[in-house]
Amino acid sequence: MKITVVGSHLCPDTLYALCQLRDRNIEVDFKNLSASLPDLKEYLALRQGLDIYEEVRATDGIGIPCFILENGTKTLDLNEILGK
Repeated sequence: MKITVVGSHLCPDTLYALCQLRDRNIEVDFKNLSASLPDLKEYLALRQGLDIYEEVRATDGIGIPCFILENGTKTLDLNEILGK
């Protein structure tokens, strides 16, 4: 299983998630929004169009880390990913 993690190396929640995934030998493709403007632009478009970001947008949050599974499923819940 390969998981795309969209986040930032400056975000403690992202760093924690990356460690948890790697500790479980889950292959990770990390999209670091702090280091890549194209990835940031792609993420902002994603964030505007998904219902899972409704609460995040309402509270002016960022909504990272975001996890994208190989089948295209997107979630903000690390426990959901670790339980699969």
